[in-house]
Amino acid sequence: MAIFSRGRASDPGAESPSLHSAPKAHIHGAGPAAYIYNIKGDFEMLQGSLREPAIAYETWGVLDPGRTNAVLLFTGLSPSAHAASSAKDPHPGWWEDMIGPDKPIDTRRYFVICVNSLGSCFGSTGPTSTNPETGQPYRLSFPLLTLEDIANAGAEVVGALGIERLYATAGASMGGMTALAFCLLHPKLSAGLICISSATHSLPFSIALRSLQREMICTDPAWKNGNYPLDKEPFTGMRLARKLGMVTYRSAAEWESRFGRERSEDPNVDDCLFRVGFEVESYLDAHANKFIGSFDANCYLYLSRSVDLFDVANHGGTVEAGLRKVQVQRAMVIGVESDFLFPLHQQAELAEGLRISVPEVDFRALPSIQGHDSFLIDMDRFRPAIADFFSERPRG
Repeated sequence: MAIFSRGRASDPGAESPSLHSAPKAHIHGAGPAAYIYNIKGDFEMLQGSLREPAIAYETWGVLDPGRTNAVLLFTGLSPSAHAASSAKDPHPGWWEDMIGPDKPIDTRRYFVICVNSLGSCFGSTGPTSTNPETGQPYRLSFPLLTLEDIANAGAEVVGALGIERLYATAGASMGGMTALAFCLLHPKLSAGLICISSATHSLPFSIALRSLQREMICTDPAWKNGNYPLDKEPFTGMRLARKLGMVTYRSAAEWESRFGRERSEDPNVDDCLFRVGFEVESYLDAHANKFIGSFDANCYLYLSRSVDLFDVANHGGTVEAGLRKVQVQRAMVIGVESDFLFPLHQQAELAEGLRISVPEVDFRALPSIQGHDSFLIDMDRFRPAIADFFSERPRG
């Protein structure tokens, strides 16, 4: 459990309240719209502690005078806090179609906070950050990370902004698990919960897949037991891990309809005898090449493991007992039929478990064919669902 030592935002009624702005804090950098909150004193984690860690976050909209319209958003494994464009950073965010004026999470009505996960490399303290005790990057001396730690760090930001109760806490994939952890650990801090393509725990199949990704990184000679120069990362291992990740994030049905057996004419595809150049191979190459250099390998290892470690049963002995600690008034659980990383039956079980203590639970099973990543792609199905959750608040 984190030790909470909170400040207060200087102007919580204005757009993008913050304690201070400090872009480009780490090797990969926080974006121009990011704010940095430095937690005061020692931040206690489930295993270890950090001295005054930084948490990067972005905001959209205006916090109302009663501080009742805030929505906290947790990310998946690899995104930054840049969920949507803004005047400070006009580049499209990873959930651009969902956040903004006249969008499902309407920023004329809601104040949205997206935090970069503790342990990541986009402004928040992680393995690439400088350890104040040694003056060197933490690397593998960074404490074992859990989603509970990430949730508690998000709660620190919420408290620093003077918010005593959120309208809702939301997240997808790893972010959905973190949002669930947040509501377990801070049952009075959020009135609503949205979990997308997530679960109460990871199944052995998904743990095995992530284990292979981590092994691909750790067996790259350039990894050097985590001591690689930060400008010479284990690119081969990261490329392979990203390719396997993309296979788990999408579905066979989508790739059949999208690629079939079309051959690639991409001149950048390796002409090796055993890489015959199908379109699907070119697609994986493009995504892998885009990923390397943009995300730190050690951060990837820590965050990937944190997903494996999360289990609601750790908060009560059983999943059912753990879910009884969630005290939100409304919850929405969304899953898709083609997700084999977090299968639809896990989302159905989560929704059923939440009904024990949550008065209103809305479960949506969507027929998307894009697999686990549908929440980033199939906006025609996800927009109406998210809009339904946020449509109940009257305009101020």
